Amino acid sequence: MAKHLQRELEKIKKSILELGALVEDRVRMAISSIQRRDVEVAVQIDRMDHEVDEMEVEIEEECLKVLALHQPVAVDLRFLVSVIKINSELERIADEAVNIAHRIKTISKDKSGAAFVFDYAIMGEKARAMLKMSLDALVQLDTDMAFKSCLMDDEVDAYVRQAYEQLNRSIQEHPELSGIYINMFLISRHIERIADHATNIAEEVIYLTDGEIIRHGNY
Repeated sequence: MAKHLQRELEKIKKSILELGALVEDRVRMAISSIQRRDVEVAVQIDRMDHEVDEMEVEIEEECLKVLALHQPVAVDLRFLVSVIKINSELERIADEAVNIAHRIKTISKDKSGAAFVFDYAIMGEKARAMLKMSLDALVQLDTDMAFKSCLMDDEVDAYVRQAYEQLNRSIQEHPELSGIYINMFLISRHIERIADHATNIAEEVIYLTDGEIIRHGNY
C-alpha cells in the first residue's frame, strides 16, 4: 500500500510540474506580446487556455482520489494539500496571461497611435522570475528560494505604483485617450496578480517543507 501511495504521489508531482512549465510558458508569451502589441501571440494564448483548465481539473481529481483511497498523513498529507492549492494558483496565473492577451487585442484596435507610456519589460520579467523561482523551489523543496520569491513581490508592487502615476498623468494630458490608457494600466495590474499568485505558490512550498503557514506577509 505504501509503495502504491508513493507511486501516486510521484505521478501527481510530475503532473503539477508539467502544469507549472505550461503556465510559465504562457506568462513568457504574454509578457513578450505587450510591447510589440503582438495580436497573433495574444490570440494564441487565448486559444490555448483550455489546456491549462483541463490539466488543473485532472490534477485536483487525482489528489482527491489519493486522499480518499489512501488517507495519507504527515508529510504526504501536506504534499497533497499544497499541490491542490498550487494547482489552483497556476490556473489563475494562466487566466492572468489570458487577461493580458485580451488587453493587447483591445489596444491593438486603437487607431490613435498612442504609444505605451510605461515600460513593462522589467516588471514583467520580475513577475516571470518569481514564478520560475517558486516552481524551482517546489522541485528542490528549497525554502530559501521560496522566501526570495516572496520578497520580490514588493518590487513588482512598486512598478504598479509607477505605472499608475505615469498613466494618470497621461490621462490628464490626453483625456480623449483615457480608454486606451486604462487598458494599459490594467496590464500592470494583471502582471501584479501573476506576482501575487507566484508568492502564494512560494508560501505553499514553505508550508510543504517546514509545516509553517506564512500567509499574509508573515515573514
